[in-house]
Amino acid sequence: MCGIVGYIGHKEAFPILIKGLKRLEYRGYDSAGVALLNSNLELNVYKTKGKVKQLEAYCNGKDISGNIGIAHTRWATHGEPNDRNAHPHYSQSENLALIHNGIIENYLSIKKLLISEGYSFKSDTDTEVLVHLIEYVKNRYKLDLFDAVKRSLNFVVGAYAIGVIEKGNSDTLVAARKGSPLILGVGEGEFFLGSDATAIIEYTSNVIYLNDEEVAELRLGSSPKIRTLKDQEVNHEIKKIELALEDIEKGGYPHFMLKEIHEQPKSLEMCMNGRLNRELMEIKLSGITDNIERFRSAKRILITACGTSWHAGLIGKYLIEELCRIPVEVEVASELRYRYPVINKDDILIPISQSGETADTLAAIELAKEQGAFIYGICNVVGSSIARATDSGTYTHAGPEIGVASTKAFTTQVAVLTMMALTLGKELGTISQERYKKTVQELSEITHKIEKILLLDKEIEKISTVFTYARNFMYLGRGYNYPVALEGALKLKEISYIHAEGYPAAEMKHGPIALIDDEMPIVVISPKVRIYDKVVSNVQEIKARKGKIIAIVNEGDVDVKKMADFCIEIPSTDECLTPLLTVIPLQILSYYIASIKGRDVDQPRNLAKSVTVE
Repeated sequence: MCGIVGYIGHKEAFPILIKGLKRLEYRGYDSAGVALLNSNLELNVYKTKGKVKQLEAYCNGKDISGNIGIAHTRWATHGEPNDRNAHPHYSQSENLALIHNGIIENYLSIKKLLISEGYSFKSDTDTEVLVHLIEYVKNRYKLDLFDAVKRSLNFVVGAYAIGVIEKGNSDTLVAARKGSPLILGVGEGEFFLGSDATAIIEYTSNVIYLNDEEVAELRLGSSPKIRTLKDQEVNHEIKKIELALEDIEKGGYPHFMLKEIHEQPKSLEMCMNGRLNRELMEIKLSGITDNIERFRSAKRILITACGTSWHAGLIGKYLIEELCRIPVEVEVASELRYRYPVINKDDILIPISQSGETADTLAAIELAKEQGAFIYGICNVVGSSIARATDSGTYTHAGPEIGVASTKAFTTQVAVLTMMALTLGKELGTISQERYKKTVQELSEITHKIEKILLLDKEIEKISTVFTYARNFMYLGRGYNYPVALEGALKLKEISYIHAEGYPAAEMKHGPIALIDDEMPIVVISPKVRIYDKVVSNVQEIKARKGKIIAIVNEGDVDVKKMADFCIEIPSTDECLTPLLTVIPLQILSYYIASIKGRDVDQPRNLAKSVTVE
């Protein structure tokens, strides 16, 4: 949540900062702002409610010169989204400007102290407290900016990624992090600051990943100086990020979400590359084979995640229990961390996160670590906090996902869980060689089947036009496709603002059937698998109550097709792989309903891509 970007160097900072904000806007878009130090060493702050384009318009005709600056796009936590709560925030004297991603939990106690010292506040944010605190500490102890930031943060409880600049100080930018992502970009005689690599990739691929409780001083003419809050020197290796500029552009699509839906064959191939051998029809996941004894001795696997990643985790439970015969529990991370869970040293925790920065998931990891559990992470972003906090794991390699509503991240997470279950099942001897080879064969063909579904794009768009009127939707699935029903409902809610619920199809009779009438669209996920006949019965119950049925069926289906109002036909595959196919039409359906309704598909209201605060 919230995107931060900074620059210090020999170029004009404003264009770099604005471009960086636009690429980080998926992290929050309630307000935006920029702070710049001009050639006269004056500190100018410009900020406004709304998106980055509003900030650009607001800055027309203003002094936006300077070679050092910081900028911010906000997802509101403390204080409503308005001009005065937008970042950056000035200190009392207006000598300092600060941007912040995170939450300061003890801001009220710090605020009381500062008020008693004569400080006044212009916003309702916790962030303003932090910039005043830094100035107070700096003046009281006569410290330079770097030491003042370092000393101040020892009094702070909570999460933060910050950037600070100072009036009259044109060669220094100070940054720090704890619990929120922050990377430093190292260029030729210049430095960059970003919440993630998308903000800076156009200018440098050389980065330093800051760890928690580290403070960095970016000073022109010097190497980055990094120390911990306890004043211990830290030496970080500069790493090269593998990210192409075209990966974060729309590439001719009207929205990132549609582009990312259509990228799924490519992202899945990247995910399986080097892991699925099509000649030998076998899978190799080094993270599993290198730690096979931990998995062999595991009494239980816990999967934890939030949102879409949680839905992937539910599919992972079906996969691991069927193919590996290990008990699996799946829990939302925010619940796991607060309910006094029983976690043992012979348990394995699998946290799943697209960003690798989800605050609740990170906290669940720390809880499990304290109990001695083995942590096997699944995430997309290389070098992310979750990747560094785990004992081992597997990257999904989905590539950057800019659309707030997750699509390709979900399918690559399911693909990784599938490969994990197959690898582990083979190692444990819980699946036959015949079943293993057959499923690997089917997995190797899955991208071609997705490409076939994507050709139905215009057909699904036509169906979507019929249902833009709807105020409620219901999604039904069974077995492997119950989590897909949850995911389909979530996609519709996120971007169209239509209320939608996902249910196990058989549970419809236990309450939700009361909602069905001739104005209620029902999406039924009904591939021809083991419990197909049961789903057919559920469809009959809906039809008897005049519900409008959109059915996801296999090619050549007869029974459901003759009852459904609309059918979307998909290729057949192994039952355990059906989520990789059935979710695609649901993503497309959600996209077009939202798009036709005129919603901001890539930046839906009140949401942010990465939830880095509680």
